[in-house]
Amino acid sequence: MNYEITGNTRLTALLGSPVAHSISPQMHNEAFRQLGLDYVYLAFDVSPDTLEDAVKGLKAAGICGFNLTMPLKVHILPLIDELTPAARLAGAVNTVMVKDGRLIGHTTDGVGYMHSVSDAGYNIIGRKMTLLGSGGAATAICVQAALDGVASIDMFKRKNASWDKTMEFCTRTSSETGCQIRLLDFYDTELLAKSISESAILTNATSLGMAPDIGASPIPVPAMLHQNLIVSDIIYNPRETLLMKQAQSQGCRCFNGLYMLLYQGAAAFTCWTGLKMPIEIIKRKYFSN
Repeated sequence: MNYEITGNTRLTALLGSPVAHSISPQMHNEAFRQLGLDYVYLAFDVSPDTLEDAVKGLKAAGICGFNLTMPLKVHILPLIDELTPAARLAGAVNTVMVKDGRLIGHTTDGVGYMHSVSDAGYNIIGRKMTLLGSGGAATAICVQAALDGVASIDMFKRKNASWDKTMEFCTRTSSETGCQIRLLDFYDTELLAKSISESAILTNATSLGMAPDIGASPIPVPAMLHQNLIVSDIIYNPRETLLMKQAQSQGCRCFNGLYMLLYQGAAAFTCWTGLKMPIEIIKRKYFSN
């Protein structure tokens, strides 16, 4: 099938920093090609300082929607005209749809993550999760896991300026979903070890271990990880992080963030086009190891 840019081509994009490593452009552009859609998806390296100007320019140019990656999922909030219920609860946006000049903020990270857990062959409904991080991806995962029926979630973050705000998020999400959610100090290794020992799954939603800093891990002692634990790292570059190597050394089952990327992208694709992404084609071409 021929696929070329025309005078009517509709623009979609990824905003964030860094973005050069992302496979989202290949994934979306191949999906557009497969379905014969006159769309294109580009990646733009945008910092929090340049985000407002970038969004204004893209909106003026007629963009129909865009994704946001680190570190912009929270910084975008003041620019959004309307939030979906899940995005409001998460306090983060990774997908924007432009409709009648208004920016509609969605979060598809949580849906993508929970689908990736199922795709990997695991069932964590009714069980406990230890979640590392409190950024846009972490809050989206927390919200969707709670909505889907995960019994309890321990969220670990640094005790910094955003601690109180994150505590409010945990209290609100717990109240609205019925899931027991606790906020705990990332550097309290005793609490971290205890939480992991009680959990079915450990999810790293921090950037620790992401290229180029591949020598980092959020787990200080591999022995914290037990054989019955599922270890999930939302990082996909590198495909095998130091955390995953630690998990394998302890006999844990583990998986990376590739399929989360796939399924959150598929949900964004549907937001923009109203059509389903050809998942199996995209999976075979870009996600097979």
